[in-house]
Amino acid sequence: MGTVNVGIVGVGNCASSLVQGVAFYGAEGADPAGLPNPVCAGYSVADVRFTSAFDVNSGKTGRDLSEAIWAAPNNARRFADVPPLGVPVTEGFLGDGVGHTTAGRIDARGSAGVEEIAERLRATGTAVLVNFLPVGSPRATELYAEAALLAGCAFVNCMPSVVARSPRWAERFRQAGLPLVGDDLKSQFGSTLVHHALLDTLARNGVRLRSTYQLNNGGNMDFLNMQDPERLRSKQATKAQGMAGGTEGGALPAAAVHVGAEYIPFLEDRKVAFIRLEGSAFGGTPLEIELRMTVDDSPSAAGNVLDAVRYCRLALDRGISGVFDPVSALLMKAAPRPMTEDAALGELLALTGPQA
Repeated sequence: MGTVNVGIVGVGNCASSLVQGVAFYGAEGADPAGLPNPVCAGYSVADVRFTSAFDVNSGKTGRDLSEAIWAAPNNARRFADVPPLGVPVTEGFLGDGVGHTTAGRIDARGSAGVEEIAERLRATGTAVLVNFLPVGSPRATELYAEAALLAGCAFVNCMPSVVARSPRWAERFRQAGLPLVGDDLKSQFGSTLVHHALLDTLARNGVRLRSTYQLNNGGNMDFLNMQDPERLRSKQATKAQGMAGGTEGGALPAAAVHVGAEYIPFLEDRKVAFIRLEGSAFGGTPLEIELRMTVDDSPSAAGNVLDAVRYCRLALDRGISGVFDPVSALLMKAAPRPMTEDAALGELLALTGPQA
């Protein structure tokens, strides 16, 4: 069926785990343990090829992608050796992609324009562009979405910036005949998934939720970036939607839901999450749940990105354009049309056939 040619915007920890994952699981005879779908939409992990990459950190630009994923301030766990890929990291667009809390950690340079980025995508044969820009970068995100449209690429928005939820962007991708997946990636097994599962279990068993919180701690650049209250706000919004998406009983008032993020340097790429739920059970009696979980943050995201890019390749093959609703609902926290996992998988099977 060919290859899935992928471009990356932002060569940070998530990109590092994604690139390592393709090397790890794409090897002949690789053990598929930990991989959600060895084959997805008819494509194996070995079919995924990295063809372009963009960043504004001068310590990464100009280097092969296989080297740039190890450059500071990246601190994702190393679980695979990556051979040279022949993909240089190109200087991208700076814009609002670097916040004041992270500016001192990198030498940022980015003067590329949308036409220049689009030309690079075309020249490298990139079919799917994945956005890993920092939280709170709507202007830069929209520029890369524009470049994807000009170059004829599908776009996967892994960050909270509003793209798939924007009727304007959704319609532009539909008219261009290109798939769009977003917004804000779910981890393969992260705090949002666990939180959502607990909420769903309570609702199915008649417990009425009264209040809940999710407190996340980590030591990577994403958590440092979220120490800026303005940048955190968009993440809080998508987290809240992801926690409640697809559950029964309606939304809680804003005052009854809290999402927090704390930067703790020594945690590096580990995320420690604390979840609490309070509800009313039979006869109005109180019910409380508290949970603590620890996971490597970036590897937990990579599996779902691998599925997203392969679904996008299938969408390009079959002429599916605009927001790919079931894929967005399945893999993203803030899908334009939230639905349960079973409903999303059902729609996906009806749209794509047995290869999905």
